[in-house]
Amino acid sequence: MGSTFPIILDVDTGIDDSLALLYTAATPEAEIVAVTCVGGNVDARQVERNTRAVMELAGRTDVEVALGRERPLVRPVETTPETHGPQGLGHAELPPPTKPLSDRHAADLFIDEARRRPGEITLVTCGPLTNLAVALLREPDLPRLMKGWVLMGGAYRHPGNTAPTTEWNIHCDPDAAKIAFSAWGESAIANGHPRPVALGLDVTEKAKVVPHHIVALARAAGSAPDDSIALARGEDPMQATRSVASNRIVRYVADALRFYMEFHSRYDGFYGAFIHDPLAAAAALDPGLITTRAVAVDVELGGTLTTGETVTDWRGVWGRPPNVDVAIDADADEFLRRFVDRVGRLAAARGT
Repeated sequence: MGSTFPIILDVDTGIDDSLALLYTAATPEAEIVAVTCVGGNVDARQVERNTRAVMELAGRTDVEVALGRERPLVRPVETTPETHGPQGLGHAELPPPTKPLSDRHAADLFIDEARRRPGEITLVTCGPLTNLAVALLREPDLPRLMKGWVLMGGAYRHPGNTAPTTEWNIHCDPDAAKIAFSAWGESAIANGHPRPVALGLDVTEKAKVVPHHIVALARAAGSAPDDSIALARGEDPMQATRSVASNRIVRYVADALRFYMEFHSRYDGFYGAFIHDPLAAAAALDPGLITTRAVAVDVELGGTLTTGETVTDWRGVWGRPPNVDVAIDADADEFLRRFVDRVGRLAAARGT
């Protein structure tokens, strides 16, 4: 199948961002126009290094990687090494990237590419919305120039993962999120183009990887041994320190995800990992994976306990027109099947 779906990914790489990059690179119909970087899971400079290294792992040195704004619009920088590890890739280690960083700013890249190909490109944001907010302030017509915007962010009918009601990507730069939701939604209402599609924790926590998925990935890649989380010297797989899979992409995925699994084991009571960002990328490429509902959404900026909350008017009490299509369900089983199949095929093609 030819490349038929132009996409820009804006990431804060991050374990699950890296898996979104691999999934998109492994999807034949996806044309990755560029990847842009924003601080979030780790600081912005580490994000761009991680992103370039992951794209090289995927064999996609042809894709431009650009850095955007290095700090939130108003608030101080926050990162989450306890979730993603000190370098952002869990226990995984990748060679330093060799392809240089683009000299374009991420916001300029959004605008330039949208103007060059009006109505063709879908933007997928997997991190804080700082770059998008900057782009919207520079070019208010950006929503009309893009085909669409899909984001991983928010908690709509679900507890938060950062504070009781807030999700990490929105929490990191709520001011940017408020600008992006408002500007894109108002443009959609006025001009009739698609509303933003938001995948919050309500659906992304359905995409839960557990060790048998890693085993299935290793088998799909033709990697040995099957149990890519375990060490050859016979350690308990749940206490392993390095994957011994023969395939480098499988080794990377296993080592990165093991950190995530250990985090959730400590804090959430299960040994597995929510892979939020790959589900958002998959839903952008195939909207049939999710069910959405059009609602009015705003972002709280002044709450003592709720700053960063995606306040959602499910009952229509505001009387505002909908500005966001919020995902309310996802076919997580089909997504995970595709993830194993597609990334497994990419891994097999890339070899050891």
